[in-house]
Amino acid sequence: MSELSEQRDQNGRVSAVTLYDVAKAAEVSTATVSRVLHNDPRVREETRQRVLAAIEQLDYVPNGAAQSLSRKRKDVIGLVSVERLAPGEDPMARASLSFVEEVLRGVEAALRAEGLSLLICFLKSGQGAFERLQALSGKVEGLIISEGIVPSAMLARVAKRVPVVVVAGSRTETAVDVVAADNWGGTAELVSHLVRDHSLERLYCVSGPMDAPDARERREAFRAAVSDCGAEEVGWYEGNFSTFSGEEAARQLLALPSHRSPQAVVCGNDLMAIGVMRELSWLGIRVPEDVAVVGFDDMYPAAIYTPPLTTVRQPATELGARASRRLLEKIGDPTLPPTVEVLPTRMVLRASCGCEMARLRRDDVSIAPQSMGRSDDGDSIDLTEPDKMTHESTGDGWLSGYRAGCLKGNFAV
Repeated sequence: MSELSEQRDQNGRVSAVTLYDVAKAAEVSTATVSRVLHNDPRVREETRQRVLAAIEQLDYVPNGAAQSLSRKRKDVIGLVSVERLAPGEDPMARASLSFVEEVLRGVEAALRAEGLSLLICFLKSGQGAFERLQALSGKVEGLIISEGIVPSAMLARVAKRVPVVVVAGSRTETAVDVVAADNWGGTAELVSHLVRDHSLERLYCVSGPMDAPDARERREAFRAAVSDCGAEEVGWYEGNFSTFSGEEAARQLLALPSHRSPQAVVCGNDLMAIGVMRELSWLGIRVPEDVAVVGFDDMYPAAIYTPPLTTVRQPATELGARASRRLLEKIGDPTLPPTVEVLPTRMVLRASCGCEMARLRRDDVSIAPQSMGRSDDGDSIDLTEPDKMTHESTGDGWLSGYRAGCLKGNFAV
């Protein structure tokens, strides 16, 4: 750093170089420095070069907030999410690349290309949430709200102040734009695969919280798909997208009478599915030999867990990028009408549903129902043929064995 940039306060600490320091070094007014920073054509070239030389010599960094204020722009976008982590949540959930983090990647990449900054805020449901959202709306150009956590009436009020785009919101929103994944199609594809390809007839649902639109849609899609396939829904549990709630769901389904014991558990996200599998494994119940388990999202732990988790991949990063682009469009033209954009999902077949992992390449496991997979020697195989599946329905045996084990003291309950 040059001598001129060694600005120190009375305590000897280095202080930030200011506009006034640049003006003094270039022997011009602060107004002239400001004009140079804004590429004002009225500044003579000789003066401009002198100011630019002083800026370089002093390592001056313009005050973005002050410049934004002068242009009546904030150059900041707000991203709002909900704090769902349960008290004492385990390291698996903390280390996983969650849905919100994937959305954040897409949002930040799109905004970075436009030179915009991102302000992240986590809300807790309950009193004071709207007041905080209102305060945030006064500090940003627009808002991206993830997981559809804000009630419609509140969204309408905030949208009167700044443009708003909701990620994973309800398709019925009328006051704001929505970008969502095809939760209905993804869930229906999972159920169809379990029933038609694995001949599993008794299904249990572990849903996300019903205040989340994507959780509601997956729950409704599960019920419709089970009915369409001629299968039976033997019960359901409302979780909160955490591994702990998946473990609790597993304990709840074990309390079902033997004639309603599930052959498959369909979970509203991957973390809950991992929680279910972990609890079942601890109790000596095998996945998928005794019961199949599937998830939704295809987050990082899904592929490396044992057994690897069959799930639905939703394009979370692309959801964030699309939401950002739509928000920038609305900022540019606030008169644009609200839209709903739905992005496609893909089913990812792994071992937890009963598909034979030896016949699926780890780098090529995303296949649609009734499509072709690959064997170890590279030959194509039809994964819908019964003899290609390793999971067989075991009736009530696994629950009967569990109850017998409890009576003998083999399992802790």
